[in-house]
Amino acid sequence: MRSFMPPLPVDAQLPELLAALSASTRCVLEAPPGAGKTTRVPLALLEAEWLAGRSIVMLEPRRMAARNAARYMASLLGEDVGRTVGYRVRLDSRVGPATRIVVVTEGILTRMLQDDPELSGVGCLIFDEFHERSLHADLGLALALDCQEGLRETLRILVMSATLDAASILALLERNFSGPVPSLRSEGRAWPVETRYLPPARADRPLERDVAEAVRRALREETGSVLVFLPGVGEIRKVEALLQDIRSDTVRLCPLYGDLSLAEQDAAIAPLPSPLRKVVLATSIAETSLTIEGVRVVVDAGLSRTLRFDAGSGMSRLVTGRVSLAAAAQRRGRAGRTEAGVCYRLWHEGEEPGMAAHARPEILEADMAPLCLELAVWGVAHPSALRWLDEPPEEGVRQALALLRGLGAVD
Repeated sequence: MRSFMPPLPVDAQLPELLAALSASTRCVLEAPPGAGKTTRVPLALLEAEWLAGRSIVMLEPRRMAARNAARYMASLLGEDVGRTVGYRVRLDSRVGPATRIVVVTEGILTRMLQDDPELSGVGCLIFDEFHERSLHADLGLALALDCQEGLRETLRILVMSATLDAASILALLERNFSGPVPSLRSEGRAWPVETRYLPPARADRPLERDVAEAVRRALREETGSVLVFLPGVGEIRKVEALLQDIRSDTVRLCPLYGDLSLAEQDAAIAPLPSPLRKVVLATSIAETSLTIEGVRVVVDAGLSRTLRFDAGSGMSRLVTGRVSLAAAAQRRGRAGRTEAGVCYRLWHEGEEPGMAAHARPEILEADMAPLCLELAVWGVAHPSALRWLDEPPEEGVRQALALLRGLGAVD
């Protein structure tokens, strides 16, 4: 039995979405943060006639988001995770014989497709938060379209995003497709967020000191918990050390990043009774598909760390750079999920016209060797045999294929 579901903006689009997927095997849903797409859509599709008892597999870019989405949907059904709703992530799986909705991370989806190219027990693939454009998400969509066209015409593919370039994804989905692909848009739900700019006083001052000072100011000026965005674990540990003196009976410091244990991640996102407050020191893991209860203040250092392939050295390296405007908007929105909030940005407002609108897709920056190896397993000699939102760079592909041939991995 379903528990009470508070109304969310995406509810208004659910009848239209069900009708669209009944008439078409491909669909795009654009829904800003707070619309409820991640947890409402899979549950709404469960009873669709075209699903015919098959399962729904939903792709989430991050392990923590996958686990929490599954838990929340299970709670709405009044069940434990692993019954109707489960998840599969690296080194952790909660599924059972009755599971109909499986939330998976990107590498898991690739393995599922490689192990069973027909996805015989799956009726619908949902690509959530597709705007993050990870390499595995692009690969998963390319393989899913190939599966649908060659093996499973009835497989439904739904692409969902908060900040999607709908025209580009529609053009991709409509190639070699018999008819237009439905595209729906939902309104988001967010409380107003005031933006305050706190640029560094000195260019040579360590980032961590500016962040710690901004956190102290936020605790003085505002109520509620504070979510801090930092580029990596090293910066999180340094800021945590600088803020040890704020720990008290009412303020708790909680790091949040992907390599923490499940218990430590749960502690960072769990709600606290008033008047307790949290300061959550997070990487970009907290940008999307995750609501941290009690947070109404965001401190954004404005930086992110990404893996970038250097063709000259043949090695990948982590690069720290300014976030895109889209990522900054996602971070700012975390302050307005449950009530009106405040976002402190640690840069000059005048810098924003020079910031990139979106982050570059990983497929344009990554080492192509793992991608080409996966495609070889799929039976494809070159990425050009499949369809991509952004074509893999030819020079990177040539270098990757030469490496794989030299290693004897492909013939």
